[in-house]
Amino acid sequence: MRKLLCILLFFFYNYFYSQVSKKSVPCYDLTEVLKVEPTPLYKPHLDASKRFNINILKNTSQVQKYINKGKFHTVNKTGKGYRVQKLDYSRAYLVLKAKSTLEKIGSRFSKETKGQTFTVSSLTRTLEDQCRLRKVNSNASLGISSHNYGNSFDISYVRFNNTLKPNPKLESALEKVLKYYADAGRIYYIKERQQSCFHITVRNY
Repeated sequence: MRKLLCILLFFFYNYFYSQVSKKSVPCYDLTEVLKVEPTPLYKPHLDASKRFNINILKNTSQVQKYINKGKFHTVNKTGKGYRVQKLDYSRAYLVLKAKSTLEKIGSRFSKETKGQTFTVSSLTRTLEDQCRLRKVNSNASLGISSHNYGNSFDISYVRFNNTLKPNPKLESALEKVLKYYADAGRIYYIKERQQSCFHITVRNY
């Protein structure tokens, strides 16, 4: 009986320890993540992100901290000119300037296209979110992403009016709006071919 009790205690101890370890050990090595050099095209996005005084978002608790401080604001699922798709690997929060810029982009796009809508496919992301994303998308960033600071979002250029279908006319109209804000010094944007989206980083203008 004593032997059986010892075996059971040993089993439960190892199970409990393994569960605690899973929760306490992050799925990324921050030292290795920071070593990844951004491309020349992407570097301005990271430089712009650092000017919002937001630390790299590692996990949910850090996101909640910035929400509690009033630095992160909820992005509505729908707005004039845009819709936010179901988010599995990011969160519908942005710093205030990024949120207002997204709304302005949506409003201008709606006006230019007589009421059409584009789809926001990704917003704020933690390093843990990126780990999960990499399991299903090998193209996800291995290094720091501007999504990790709460001032970036992605807009699909193959999904308009809640329909997944390329629309060259609306794609062109969307890029025209983005170029307007880029030329005004409000944003940086990159057309990501593999993800079929525009990656937009709002500057602290």
